[in-house]
Amino acid sequence: MPQPKPLRLHVPEPTGRPGHETDFSYLPISAAGAVRRPPVDSLPADTSDLAFTLIRVLDEAGAAVGPWAPRVDVDLLRRGLRAMLKTRAFDARMVLAQRQKKMSFYMQCLGEEAIATAHAFALSEGDMCFPTYRQQGLLLARDDVSMVDMICQLFSNEHDPLKGRQLPVMYSSRKQGFFSISGNLATQVIQAVGWAMASAIKGDTKVASSWIGDGATAEADFHTGLTFAHVYRAPVILNVVNNQWAISTFQAIAGGEGTTFAARGVGCGIASLRVDGNDFLAVYAASRWALERARSNLGPTLIEWVTYRAGPHSTSDDPTKYRPANDAKRFPLGDPIERLKQHLIHLGAWSDAEHAAAKAELEALVLAAQKEAESYGTLADGHMQSPAAMFEDVYKDLPAHLRRQRQELGI
Repeated sequence: MPQPKPLRLHVPEPTGRPGHETDFSYLPISAAGAVRRPPVDSLPADTSDLAFTLIRVLDEAGAAVGPWAPRVDVDLLRRGLRAMLKTRAFDARMVLAQRQKKMSFYMQCLGEEAIATAHAFALSEGDMCFPTYRQQGLLLARDDVSMVDMICQLFSNEHDPLKGRQLPVMYSSRKQGFFSISGNLATQVIQAVGWAMASAIKGDTKVASSWIGDGATAEADFHTGLTFAHVYRAPVILNVVNNQWAISTFQAIAGGEGTTFAARGVGCGIASLRVDGNDFLAVYAASRWALERARSNLGPTLIEWVTYRAGPHSTSDDPTKYRPANDAKRFPLGDPIERLKQHLIHLGAWSDAEHAAAKAELEALVLAAQKEAESYGTLADGHMQSPAAMFEDVYKDLPAHLRRQRQELGI
């Protein structure tokens, strides 16, 4: 009797090692304006082709073309460009501050600025975002967010609004619809779906927006969230930011080599889009489409934002260990700031001189906020929250054993 052949475990080929080219051939690039825009009330199955293309608006000349090109005021685009410039300036200053030991670590969104900022402009008051640690643009795009408070949170100083109880970059701002960030991956999905279900139960019009990276799609919470979102037609946007790299592994390790991440939504009966995340106008248009769908009781939308993590995973990471030096230059979608800049110049609403002035202005604004935050202390000088804070905000009335412990500490 012939013996069966032994089973073999398939392990994706490692890519991006120093001296090796990262394989971007999996990424089909649709021409700008070539992808159809379906009606908002389309059935999820009727969006299946959109999970395998790439929605783009800006062409190489800087023009907005095709059915997804949104009708937006030039002022919104100028504010969008300034928001991206501010986010990049903020990241640069905070990375430097971390290197000066003023905080323990930092995570920047270099190259991904268009996704969070354009989405922020599409949201309405009362909508709730459930972000990860690379969506600071959701906050920095808003005029009512204090950069000083954000930096104090990074420094965990005596003015930290979260009282030193969260790791750096894990902001929380209920007023701005920014749910507390969790370091655990994919928890955002089930939390957002549950919040959206509650909104629908109350007969509200508010929408939830969850955020995860490509690697977190391998977590069970992601798949559980898809099921509940589909079954209960929750008014939620499920954002998957595919920035090509999950810490030190290429996106193929999370299953991206076999199909797109957007296809996971279609397979669960959810309307799905695959969008050029470095195209500010495409991000804004797709976000508006999904938001209108949710507010019309037409159910959830999953959006895969295709972008590139131009910087390290965090300040604790050294990407030269696992990806070639020219990797970012080979990524075909370009820099989101440069692309929106060229579009505004194409419209006659921006110039190189104005760009340089705005960049300098925003860098000075960030620096001023940093100096004010440093006046409250940094990790380097020890001006931290009082140890007494650990006893606060947990119980309405402090139990006797905790009162004794506080007295023993002399605080």
